[in-house]
Amino acid sequence: MAIQVGLDFGTSNSGVAVSDGKQVRVLPIDRKNLLPEVVKTILYITRDNQVYIGQEAVELYYKHNVNRLRRYVKKWAGEVEFTGGDMFYVTDVFTYEDELRPGRLLQYLKTALRRSNKSMHYTGTQIFDRFYKVGDLVQAYLSALRQRAETLLGEEIGGVTLGRPVKFSDTPEMDHQAEETLRQAALAAGFKTVNFELEPVAAALYYEQTLDHPQTVLVFDFGGGTLDLAILRLGDPRRREVWASSGIDIAGSDFDRTIIQKRLLPHFGSEMAQGQVEIMELIQAVPDWMALPELSTPQIWQELNRAIRKEIAPVRLKTLQSLIFNDLAFSFYNQVEAAKIALSSRGAAVIGLQEQDIDLWELYTRRMFERDIEHYRQTIETLLLDTVAAAGLEPGQIDAVVKTGGSSNIPLFTGMLGRIFGAEKVKATHSFSSVTAGLAIRAFEGSRV
Repeated sequence: MAIQVGLDFGTSNSGVAVSDGKQVRVLPIDRKNLLPEVVKTILYITRDNQVYIGQEAVELYYKHNVNRLRRYVKKWAGEVEFTGGDMFYVTDVFTYEDELRPGRLLQYLKTALRRSNKSMHYTGTQIFDRFYKVGDLVQAYLSALRQRAETLLGEEIGGVTLGRPVKFSDTPEMDHQAEETLRQAALAAGFKTVNFELEPVAAALYYEQTLDHPQTVLVFDFGGGTLDLAILRLGDPRRREVWASSGIDIAGSDFDRTIIQKRLLPHFGSEMAQGQVEIMELIQAVPDWMALPELSTPQIWQELNRAIRKEIAPVRLKTLQSLIFNDLAFSFYNQVEAAKIALSSRGAAVIGLQEQDIDLWELYTRRMFERDIEHYRQTIETLLLDTVAAAGLEPGQIDAVVKTGGSSNIPLFTGMLGRIFGAEKVKATHSFSSVTAGLAIRAFEGSRV
C-alpha cells in the first residue's frame, strides 16, 4: 500500500507528516528554515517558469529583486472601443512591462482560495506570459511539497489527508467550491487520493495522544489566515464526537495590516499628503505588500517625483518610492510581523527598516498592540461563547482549551481564554505542527478502514 500522509496547507506555514499508528513523524520539509518541520507557504515563480517554495523562495526573491535595476518596455495590451452618441472609434491600449523583472513572489495562496469565487471576483494572476488560476498556484506549491516529502520518505506518496478551515466561506456553495479547487489542485500535484479533515479536529487528534481519560476539549486554532474553533469529546477513539465547530476570517495577517494602518503610514506621508488623492491612494496601499510591486510603473515614479518636487512630504514620499521601486515591501512586512511576534514575550519591540532612502524606526508596545486589535478580540470572544453555547455547554464544562497556531500565543487571547475558562485549563501545544501531526493520524486511521 502506498504511503498516506497528512498535509497542513496553511495560510502562513505548511507541513507534512506520517503516522504508523504508534508514532507520528513530522518531516523536516524545509532544511533552510529555522524550524525544518515548517515550510513557509510562499511561492516564487521565475521568468523561465521555475518554481521555488519556502525559505528557498524567500532567499531567491531577495537575491534577485531587492535594489535591482529596472527597464520598462511599452507593450500592446489590446484595443478598447468607445461609443458615444454618433461617435465610435477604437484605440490601442499599451502597458509598460519591466523586462528585467526576474520573478514573482506569492503569499496567502490559501486566502486566494477563499476569494476565488464570483462574489470576490478573484480568479488568478498573470505571471509573465502565463495566466495562473488559483488552482494552478496551489498545484504548483503542493507539487513541490510532495516532491520534497517523497525524497525524505524514499518512496512514493499515494494519498493525502489535507486540512481545511471550518469555513472557507459563509456561503455553502462557495465553501464547496474552494474545497473542490483544493482537491483538484492536490490531484493535479500528483496525490492519488485526497481526503479532508477540519484543522481544529486534526489538532484535537494530536492532543488526544496525551490523554489517559476522556475530556471535553475546545480547540482554539488561531493561525495566519483564520480562527477555527471545535469542541470535541476526546479520550476514546471509538467514541470521539464533535459537538460544535465554527470559524471566522480573522487572524495574524489582519493584525499585521492593522499595525501598519494605525501606526506606520505617517512614515510614508499620510499626515502630510492629505488632499492629494493620487498620493494618498499609494500610501493606503502600503499595508498590502503584494500590491506594492505592481505599482512600480513609470507613471507612478513620475507622480511621486512631481509630489516630491512640490515639497509634499518629500522625505516621506522618498521612503514610499524606495519601498515600491526597490522591492522592499516584503522586507518591511516581515519587520512588522517580527515585532508582532516579539510582543508575545516582551513588552515592547522596535519596527525598523534601514535601506536606500529608508530609515524607519518605530517603538511599538504590547499595550499599543492590544488597543489596536481590541475590536478583533471582542468579535472573537463573542464567537467563542456562541460556539460553547452551540455545543449545549457552559464554559465551566470545558475540561481543556488547546491552543494551536502562531496567533494563539498572543497574550491578549491567552488571557481571554484564561478569564473565560480558567488559566489552568489552557494548554499550549506545538503551535506550528499539531495540525500537521493530527492530519497524519487521521490519514493512518483512514488507511485502516
